[in-house]
Amino acid sequence: MYLKILKEKGRCLLIKEKKIYLSSPHMSDEGYEMEYIKEAFESNWIAPLGPNVDNFEKEFAAKIGAKHSVALSSGTAAIHMALKAAGVEKGDIVFCQSLTFAGTANPIIYQNAVPVFIDSDLKTWNMDPEALETAFKKYPNVKAVIVVHLYGLSADLDKIIEICRKHNVALIEDAAESLGTKYKGKYTGTFGEYGAFSFNGNKIITTSGGGMLVSDNEEGISKVRFWSTQARDKARHYQHSEIGYNYRMSNIVAGIGRGQLKVLDQRIAKKKYIFEFYKRELNGLVGIEFMPVNNWNEPNFWLTCITLNGRIKPIDIILALENENIESRPIWKPMHMQPVFNKHDFIGSGISNKIFEKGVCLPSDTKMTDDELYRVCDIIKRLWK
Repeated sequence: MYLKILKEKGRCLLIKEKKIYLSSPHMSDEGYEMEYIKEAFESNWIAPLGPNVDNFEKEFAAKIGAKHSVALSSGTAAIHMALKAAGVEKGDIVFCQSLTFAGTANPIIYQNAVPVFIDSDLKTWNMDPEALETAFKKYPNVKAVIVVHLYGLSADLDKIIEICRKHNVALIEDAAESLGTKYKGKYTGTFGEYGAFSFNGNKIITTSGGGMLVSDNEEGISKVRFWSTQARDKARHYQHSEIGYNYRMSNIVAGIGRGQLKVLDQRIAKKKYIFEFYKRELNGLVGIEFMPVNNWNEPNFWLTCITLNGRIKPIDIILALENENIESRPIWKPMHMQPVFNKHDFIGSGISNKIFEKGVCLPSDTKMTDDELYRVCDIIKRLWK
């Protein structure tokens, strides 16, 4: 299993093939991250907050064209703070894209609010504007809408923004997977009232963990900065007039982020290369369809995803790759299908169910070589023989 023969000086050696990951951390070849970490150590800015945090916020906002930003401990924390800043409270209804990771939906429960899950469309794999409009007819009193840019594919934002404005509801973008993605020339995460990003270890750039919340709403970001630093009042002693959260990013972690931000464009280019490589090599296989890329969308191609319509099933590919020490995984299981959320309402025709049942995320690690990409493709092609 996942062994290869290496001939060396007349001898045949069996060696274990290197593991291929779905999407693992990729530090810069230039060592940018270590420069900022070293600077933090030498200045003793080890504790949370410090110059790296301040500069990471500024540099990140400048990169994507946001006016204000706050560095947090995770993308989930960013969504939680966005909901709180949008005024979501106990009993409020929040529309949430169903086809996503649980980190999108869990913060709704943190606020004791009520999620209603919205289906996707096949054109974008993201929130279906028609299902969203239908949901507003059923639930006219809604506090916020959370749209996700799944796998780096932007949602159909013009239509969604128009619907949210018509109903005077705050739009929150979960851009955890779409840093660097553009919708009609503008970066995702900058269209809604708030945009949440993740720097988890598998994201296109990573700080090992961490997140960022951006907005043009200066007052909102100021409040988030206050809440996420344990809501400490301005007083000589420790005084708290509101409930706070320990959600701020550390100065060390922010140093990694500053270095990673310098290579974001390189990572996007490699992710696109991987997508195009798979499409070129696998496109002829009957029943394979690649995730949708529209002419108004410039994805970051975080993960290359396919759906299968034929005798080969997602589990066949997953097990075949796993048997060769290669990591892949299913598409996210929709939130309305999750045991913890299945009591909540779902609006749609079940497109997200079908994408989940037929979908596979192929290994999309930016450190992959052409030989490794060919290796993955050859294993998949064998299933069709």
